[in-house]
Amino acid sequence: MDATRLYEISQKHMWLPFTQMKDYEEAPLIIESGEGIVLRDIYGNEYLDGYSSLWLNVHGHRRPEINQAIKEQLEKIAHSTLLGAANVPSIQLAEKLIEISPDNLTRVFYSDSGAESVEIAIKMAYQYWQNKGKEKKTKFVTLANGYHGDTVGAISVGSIDIYHRVYSALMFDSFAVPFPSASWHPSGDGQTAKEESLAAMQTLFKESHNEIAGLVVESMVQGAGGMHIMPPGYLKELERLCRAFNILLIVDEVATGFGRTGKMFAVEHEDVAPDIMTVAKGITGGYLPIAATLTTEEVYAAFYGDYAEMKTFFHGHSYTGNQLGCAAALANLDIFEKEEVVKQAAEKAEYIAKLLAEIAELPHVGEVRQLGFMCGIEVVKDRTTKEPFPSEERVAYRATLRMRELGMLTRPLGDVIVFMPPLVSSYEQLTRMAGIMKQAMLEIADSPVVAEQ
Repeated sequence: MDATRLYEISQKHMWLPFTQMKDYEEAPLIIESGEGIVLRDIYGNEYLDGYSSLWLNVHGHRRPEINQAIKEQLEKIAHSTLLGAANVPSIQLAEKLIEISPDNLTRVFYSDSGAESVEIAIKMAYQYWQNKGKEKKTKFVTLANGYHGDTVGAISVGSIDIYHRVYSALMFDSFAVPFPSASWHPSGDGQTAKEESLAAMQTLFKESHNEIAGLVVESMVQGAGGMHIMPPGYLKELERLCRAFNILLIVDEVATGFGRTGKMFAVEHEDVAPDIMTVAKGITGGYLPIAATLTTEEVYAAFYGDYAEMKTFFHGHSYTGNQLGCAAALANLDIFEKEEVVKQAAEKAEYIAKLLAEIAELPHVGEVRQLGFMCGIEVVKDRTTKEPFPSEERVAYRATLRMRELGMLTRPLGDVIVFMPPLVSSYEQLTRMAGIMKQAMLEIADSPVVAEQ
């Protein structure tokens, strides 16, 4: 099918996620192929994948080892249900996931996406306490500005107004505690923000622990909320509070897992052992939709018994534990091990920090946030006062469109430009991408906004 026809059909029938379709009609993009960290559209234009195809891709597109693993699995079977019957690659992957995860995690429950893995964690934590005879423990705690996906349960433990307010009548109530960000705190002091957040959490736990089932937090970095980094020691203190007040710690590693922060999982930065941990995105190297909810033997045991006891976890999806996805995930993790990908990512992250230090000096950059390969660049009108640009000017969005013209793809989070390239990116490619971001931000920040007619 020719490019013109594809474009016409996309305009007529497609409805894209997290996209105002009027924007898409004004700046359409249709990807046809990819190789390494380069994507190619239907007109032959090439783009560096500056956001890992939405934080998914790890080793580049068309990685031969993963391609081969999927082909070999296709010669056996593409899918069979996991409801009441296991399959070979799902068993092998479960063992591998437990091997690389915190030592206290022993059980793997599969699903298809990060939001589903969080939804499962919520239901699992809720039913855990019901099965234990603690019927009053039904509430959840989250951090302000947190994001855990778009299903109703996931948005109920999220706290980003622009994404969630329209669905408020559908959501169940959760407690929200301030995220310890120096940039949001009146004092501008990170230590004060941390202490006050922990004090608020402790007060909440002390007053309401008998009705709190779990605390749901992103691990070390708030991704969709703008790439905000937890201060050192904060996550470890949350773990301590959960243990002290008998509350399940649910850590969302969907975006942060599989090397993104310079560790296999971000909890490793502070030696945190969650009761439940959710993983997705990089689990298959960016190939196929597999997710997992990992938990402890203690949580698993609360669901184990005779059928008549009605302790069964009644949850599942049609493609849970899909063989093709599990085969891709196994090949992905094999590459991690053979090529010491996490070690390389940690080393490259230091180089990224040097590149971002130059961008941090640009006249309209308010703050640069980075942990490993997870980076956010806040665009502001005045870097001294941190005054934002008027929202209608959409400066960060326009800057990413200019980056596309210059040969790199990414998406903004409000006023924050995301930079999260595949871990396989070379030093030369990282340098090129940083140069594109710098040029686009310099050009767009001071350019006039043309009013709509």
